[in-house]
Amino acid sequence: MAGSGGSLSRSGLRGREAELEELRTLIASVARTGSGALILIRGEPGIGKTTLLLEAVATARTAGFSTGLGKADELHHIVPLSSLAACVLHGDEPLLSGDTFADLARHHDRRIWLVERLAEAIEARAGSVPVLIALDDVQWADPLSLFALKQLPARLRTSPVLWMLTGRQGPEGPAEEIVAAARDELPAVTVPLGPLSGAAIGQLAGDTLGTAVDERVRELLDGAGGNPFLAVEMLTGLRTADASGESVPPALVVGVRGRLRSLQPGTLRFLQMGAVLGRTFGFEDAAALYGQPSATLIDALEEVVRAGLLDDDGDHLVFRHDLLRQAVYVDIPPSARKALHRQAAHHLVATGHQPIDAVSHILRSAQPGDEEAVALLRRAADDVLPVTPGLAADLMTRALELVPATRPLRFEVGEQAIVSLTRAGRNREALSTGDRLLAGRPPLDAFGRLQAALGGTLWNLDLSEELRRRAETALAVGGAAPEVEARLTALRALALSRSHDLKAAREAGENALRAAIAIGDREAHVLSLFGLGEIALNAGENAVAVERFTALSAVDSAFLPEEIVAYQHLDDYESGERLLLRAADGAGSSREAMLLWAQAQQHLGRGRLDDAEADFVTMERLEDDVQVPVQQVNARVIRSRLALLRGDREAARQHLAAARERLAAKPNPGNTAAVRFLEAVVAEDDGDIGLAVDKIRQVQQEAPFMRWRLLRTWVDCAIRMALRGADQGLAEDLAAQAEAHAERNPDVSTATGVAAQALGLLKNDLALLERSVELLGASPRPLVRAAACADLGQALLAAGRKPQAVAALTDARAAFLASGAHAAAARVQRALKGAGAGGRRTASRQRPVQGWEALTASEKKIARLIAEGHTNRSAADLLVVSPHTVNTHLTSVFRKLSVNSRVQLTHVVMAVHDD
Repeated sequence: MAGSGGSLSRSGLRGREAELEELRTLIASVARTGSGALILIRGEPGIGKTTLLLEAVATARTAGFSTGLGKADELHHIVPLSSLAACVLHGDEPLLSGDTFADLARHHDRRIWLVERLAEAIEARAGSVPVLIALDDVQWADPLSLFALKQLPARLRTSPVLWMLTGRQGPEGPAEEIVAAARDELPAVTVPLGPLSGAAIGQLAGDTLGTAVDERVRELLDGAGGNPFLAVEMLTGLRTADASGESVPPALVVGVRGRLRSLQPGTLRFLQMGAVLGRTFGFEDAAALYGQPSATLIDALEEVVRAGLLDDDGDHLVFRHDLLRQAVYVDIPPSARKALHRQAAHHLVATGHQPIDAVSHILRSAQPGDEEAVALLRRAADDVLPVTPGLAADLMTRALELVPATRPLRFEVGEQAIVSLTRAGRNREALSTGDRLLAGRPPLDAFGRLQAALGGTLWNLDLSEELRRRAETALAVGGAAPEVEARLTALRALALSRSHDLKAAREAGENALRAAIAIGDREAHVLSLFGLGEIALNAGENAVAVERFTALSAVDSAFLPEEIVAYQHLDDYESGERLLLRAADGAGSSREAMLLWAQAQQHLGRGRLDDAEADFVTMERLEDDVQVPVQQVNARVIRSRLALLRGDREAARQHLAAARERLAAKPNPGNTAAVRFLEAVVAEDDGDIGLAVDKIRQVQQEAPFMRWRLLRTWVDCAIRMALRGADQGLAEDLAAQAEAHAERNPDVSTATGVAAQALGLLKNDLALLERSVELLGASPRPLVRAAACADLGQALLAAGRKPQAVAALTDARAAFLASGAHAAAARVQRALKGAGAGGRRTASRQRPVQGWEALTASEKKIARLIAEGHTNRSAADLLVVSPHTVNTHLTSVFRKLSVNSRVQLTHVVMAVHDD
């Protein structure tokens, strides 16, 4: 804590010896262990958080840490990355150069990508020295910085990176969210700062006044309540007041007034201009707001710095404490404050600042009907929508509130608000906003625009029938602009992709595509191609789906994951691999979670279960990070099946419970069918074949395309359940849909092979089962081949053809083992043993839970690379995987090896190599 006379160089630490020692211990621990930690210093304003933080930063710097120190600002709390920028751009050795940071900012439409790049920069520095990143007043951090702070500590937990935050005492807020996100991953400590003791306050008073403290001063200090900042301000005000013979009441504002009375009037006015601009402000900006040339205010600047009110770091002026700024600010008449904030907004925009930089000022002066404020809010929302859609939604909601219901502008602003709310995942709010606007009887062109804007909202809410109805109504009403009509036509086709009449849907989609191309509207073009791709998938026409999604990703590369998965349905995993490599070489995807879904499906299809599992885990984490749960139900269904294939029944049931929980949040037909199928699989594993068959019947009751779309490669499992449950009709229905799928995809060996397998199981036809294995010999899916070989082996045993049966079962067992499906391999092994051939080869043991041998092949590769000094990024580049997947593997490695840092991991790897 510092005061006006420079006599408080250590006084701010009075009474904080225990807390400082705790911080020093944690700093030493991070340096010693090489692993990360997080500290939150909490307390009321003025309690000494900043002083303690600065002392800790100085201690870390002396200990050899590379340090970055930043401060969040109340008036800049919505500017993306403004809070973290100071942490990484300033200091003796900045973590990032200004150019590098600017390059990151240009990619702010990819939040996950941006956070990973920040992590890589910090990780690279931490490879040579421990790092401390400190952020003061985290309660005012901007949304993107908060997003990063929730990810980065856990992401960098294996590196010597110490995160130190300060936050105000109060209801749970951003600081608590950051700690909660990190708590399970690394040491996270909260250091509460309470009021100073009477003895410490007495020492503080002596430091400030330089004389013994008398009874009058002690009575005055009782009003500070143990708050060191308030005490110092009262004492400093007292010292100023004593010099003038005035009395000073024991209150902060009055205490600060006592200090301000000694300033020249022009200096005080300059200080007030700074208080309007924020705790940190530019000299020229304050001069402009004052309306005076900068040169005429140099004396004023020197005076406030001498008075201990401002610090001058060469780039900015900073109030010594935010409470000082607030005390100066509240002395400005309210009407003047509003006018000055409006003037500040004008100045910032006129001097080239981004609209978002001026939003905090415009919000403090905006009134209903203020179209200038609405225009600025719209521009700012448009700028931040890609990086912080939640903030954009808040800005547009406020803009909409400012537009009177009678003004036509309300519908235009409302359209933008709907889009922002939808992008933010606030679909229910977007729908209610749209419906309120539609109830206001908008003009025909606005009616069409609002309905088109609600299209994405309704699709996200799985209200396809409502989407179709609204699109058709808007088209029938007419009056929409050509591009809006094209979008409505495309939305109608997309809605029809979920209908029973896919022929009509396809025709609607073709018409929409022609209209989009003729109009030249990109949004309509994307919507129509996406709809046609969905229609093709739902019709089982995989080659057509590839054609549509290839065209779509050419128009919008964000849809590359759909193209990759479409190729996988054609058994063209080589093209899938090529596209995944192309994605890895690019600058990152705006839909990284979906790209991981495609990567996981690639691994799954190729029988690489461990790698598929890692990608599904990573995908779910990224979807949680951005709060857009698209594939979480399906991922949990697949992970549950993988667990059963491995023999982990407990994990399978945990994944089923998680899938049910996520289904409640997104209960669309596809998710419902997937969970019902998983319930059937688990019920069969429990021996309840009646329940299993009932669940399969429920799957069949969903829309026709959901049946085979879900059971594309799992239909054999469903047929076995039906046959075991003596439900011949259900088995026939399942086999028929497999055959229909094969007829639509005659060149896809998996489709034709599975259809032959299904019919062979249904008819107990040995020739069909042999044909199935023959067809699947050309399939790139080893687990599908293994299941067909197992079925054939069982049938051959029943037919008394033991040598051929043993050969088929041995092939099945080998394929299951190669994929890590130990439980499936064990079942085949039992069949071999029953045939008298079980002694030839014993089932390989499953991996242990802990230790080096518990690691998967990919985990071992990554562990060795990290031990060699690679960062997550360089390891990912070598293995051609996502850095996020590397992070998932490393999390598993550290858990299985019981280590907490890269240094400890290196020791383990070296010991393994020595052995």
